[in-house]
Amino acid sequence: MNALHQRSAQSPFTWKSASVTHAGKVRTVNEDAVCDRADAGLWAVADGLGGHSAGDLASQTVIEAMQRLKPYPELSLMVEFMEHGLLDANQRLLQISGERQQVIGSTVVALSIVDRYAAFLWVGDSRLYRYRGGVLRQMTTDHSQQQRFIEEGVMSRDEARAHPHGHLLTRAVGAHEDLRVDLDVCLLRGGDTFLLCSDGLDKHVSQDEIAVHLARGDAARSVDSLLELVLGRGASDNVTMCAVNIR
Repeated sequence: MNALHQRSAQSPFTWKSASVTHAGKVRTVNEDAVCDRADAGLWAVADGLGGHSAGDLASQTVIEAMQRLKPYPELSLMVEFMEHGLLDANQRLLQISGERQQVIGSTVVALSIVDRYAAFLWVGDSRLYRYRGGVLRQMTTDHSQQQRFIEEGVMSRDEARAHPHGHLLTRAVGAHEDLRVDLDVCLLRGGDTFLLCSDGLDKHVSQDEIAVHLARGDAARSVDSLLELVLGRGASDNVTMCAVNIR
């Protein structure tokens, strides 16, 4: 767990970030990993694919790609190098998968602040939320079979959530040669809070509950209290969170 304050030379905003990762109460190995680089205005959460060997290696490979990045003063360059980092991680995981004859993959969600903007990239079902003006919004769209059912109008959200194959991912770093990375950008506002998380959080905590905890405006207290809530409800999966308060 860490909490850092930082102002970037490329942004008029300041921020405080805090992160936490936990194996949960069922899994013996934590296959999640987190990047919390307040100094660079860069954060990421990765979740190694459950049920596959070396999920921890997969998530760490993705996070190491984010750790190696240097901050860039131009938004387009920062996004480009973040994407290149994920593409490099994809190739590395494909190489390892070939050597071991097994699938080794990971989800990822990454956030970068440049000037007045927040840019975010994602693959899989790790999520980015933004709490602004009392409203929580999920900024990413899951790359999962559940989401596909919903978008195609085949099932309602509740039906898709209950489907036995709804949890299956439609994209992951390391799963295919051609990696498609989604990205988006939003303008920052003072008072924004961002939360990056693995799916170990939303398995046990509703979005309304996430909003209540982020409303505190304290990154460290938010992730600590959300982790306590997940652990109190059985923590069936690894759980990782990184909160960023913007000022």
